[in-house]
Amino acid sequence: MTSTKTKGDFRANDYVVYPAHGVGRIMSIEEQEIAGVRLELFVISFEKEKMTLRVPTAKANSVGMRTLSSPDLVAKALETLKGRARVKRAMWSRRAQEYEQKINSGDLISIAEVVRDLHRAEDQPEQSYSERQLYEAALERLTREVAAVERLDESKAARRVDEALDGKKAA
Repeated sequence: MTSTKTKGDFRANDYVVYPAHGVGRIMSIEEQEIAGVRLELFVISFEKEKMTLRVPTAKANSVGMRTLSSPDLVAKALETLKGRARVKRAMWSRRAQEYEQKINSGDLISIAEVVRDLHRAEDQPEQSYSERQLYEAALERLTREVAAVERLDESKAARRVDEALDGKKAA
């Protein structure tokens, strides 16, 4: 069923990051005829969303699909979480748009910045619904990539992220 063909940086069974959806796994590389044109496609499964995406191999780079981050970049992202939140004084709708763009950029450091900026400690005021939605989306993307890169289950990866947010050194 799964082919071991490679196409550029990607091969079957690799975990990849698709900017709009986060971490997925290439199940296979297959050819299909679409509107009379033969296309080679990556078949990517996003298990948690129960979604399968077919991306033309020729378009993978232009849509921003990338390999998982390096362990060094993950460490840098976790370090970013320990920094001070940078909250601009712009209107919420403008900031929300910027956060959304950062999350969908697929850039791990940008996603970590959103998590850092929207994180609320126990003693801080409650977030609005839209803030919480953006925070949870960014947190999930970050946690899933940490889990995939460090080969952890998601609960252990979530603990690593929480420890960084709490400013403690992760063991």
